[in-house]
Amino acid sequence: MSELPVSLGRLILYIAVMAVVTYLIRMIPFTLFRRQIRSRFLRSFLSYMPYAVLGAMTFPGIFYATSSFPSALAGTVVALVLAFFRRSLLTVALSACGAALLTQCLIQFLL
Repeated sequence: MSELPVSLGRLILYIAVMAVVTYLIRMIPFTLFRRQIRSRFLRSFLSYMPYAVLGAMTFPGIFYATSSFPSALAGTVVALVLAFFRRSLLTVALSACGAALLTQCLIQFLL
């Protein structure tokens, strides 16, 4: 069964709804929190939130980015070690990609 193409009116409606939802998500915190947040716990929690969300979105994808688990694990270990030693983002990313590629090549060569 083939799907019918979306009409132009529905497409515009979908885009408008997405725009309103995106605007509300960004606007509501400004309207609710007009004063400066004084709670040390809440300020600390909010300062770490972007990193936690980014990690939760990125980390599972790491293990599905390659065709094998060992190469993904090798890249992850290299990235974690270099990040622990505070290397630059470019160094960490390129080294992790290189480790994953090298491990994948070794796996294909040995099998």
